[in-house]
This record gives sequence, structure tokens and C-alpha cells, in this order.
Amino acid sequence: MHLEDIRSRTQVMILGAIALAALLSPHGTGAVRVGHVSMYAEFVQTHRPSGEYMFEFDEDEQFYVDLDKKETVWHLPEFIHAFDYDAWRGIADIVGSKKNLTTLIQWSNHTRATNEPSEVTVFPKEPVELGQPNTLICHVDKFFPPVLNVTWLHNGQMVTEGIAETIFLPSTEFRFHKFHYLTFLPTAEDVYDCKVEHWGLDQPLLQHWGDNPL
Repeated sequence: MHLEDIRSRTQVMILGAIALAALLSPHGTGAVRVGHVSMYAEFVQTHRPSGEYMFEFDEDEQFYVDLDKKETVWHLPEFIHAFDYDAWRGIADIVGSKKNLTTLIQWSNHTRATNEPSEVTVFPKEPVELGQPNTLICHVDKFFPPVLNVTWLHNGQMVTEGIAETIFLPSTEFRFHKFHYLTFLPTAEDVYDCKVEHWGLDQPLLQHWGDNPL
């Protein structure tokens, strides 16, 4: 099913992210310095992914709860032994949020939120050297709702191997961002495109890389 086929059926509820910050404000001054920030973000919606539950630490994904496998998936390994997080806590929150979503849809008379188009940039992970393995990164930012199709193209052909992606991550103003990765071997002739489909775009967006890779 294409994105446009399910656009009218999707409703989203985002719980505002909670930031727990160490605030240091010297007496007698108005200055506030922020130390480390741990952020929790959660959303539920009527289209897949039906929900997501994750934590960030200093803008890096710390862990998320895999709602299908019902387990905590750690992204920052240094935190695995520091403390534990029971996946069922996140699952219970998601169940409650889905009930709230049904109520909010009724209260809003099924009014849809505004689709926010994405911003897309493509860049290599490391300085490019011909013939040396590298990774292309496609950063899709500031979009809403969290429903997205991303495809890598190599010389116009779809790529299905050597690809990876993050979960949906919180961006500014209750929007989202996401990273997609492609391992590749740079050559002078090859070109790559990150193809992005989202409801906020009138047509698929192709972000090009490869005309001048060095």
C-alpha cells in the first residue's frame, strides 16, 4: 500500500518529550548552563509504525523498546551495565497512549494534523578516497508525521544490500528526523541518490550525491 493510499486514515499522537537536565545557575546571575540531558520520547499512530518508545542521552539514541519483540534494544553500549530498563514499562505506556489516541481522534472530529515536509541531506561518513570503503548517510529531518519511505539508488538502480537505518528520532517542534546508511566503494563514475517519500512532499524527493565526491 502506498503512502497516499493511507494518508486519510492516519492519526498521530505525540507525547511531549521530557527533558531531565542538570541546570547550573550561579547565584546573582541570569545565566543558565545545561549539563547532560536525558530525553524520553514516545508516539502512537494508526499506521505502522503504530508506536515508538525511546530515550536519548545528549542527543544520541540511548535505547528503544522493540514493541514487536517486547525487548529493550540498546544503542549506546556503555549504558547496558549502568542500569536496566524493563521493556514492559514502555509497552504499558504505549498501550495507555493508544487508548488516549482513540479519544483524541473522536474529540478532534477526525481532524488531521498538517503534514510537514522533510529536509534531506546526503554526506559521507568519512573523507572520500576512491576505492576505499565508506558509508553514505542520508539525513531526513523536520518531518511529520513519522511515516516515511526511503530508497537508495546507485546509478539509478535500487540498492537492497549494505543498507541500515535508525528509528524515528525526535527533532524540533514535535517533528522527527531519521538516518539511513549505505556502505559503498567510491569510484569516479558512480552516482547515488537518496529517494525520500513523505506525505508533506508533492512528489518523491531525490537527494543526489556523486558528481564531485572528492
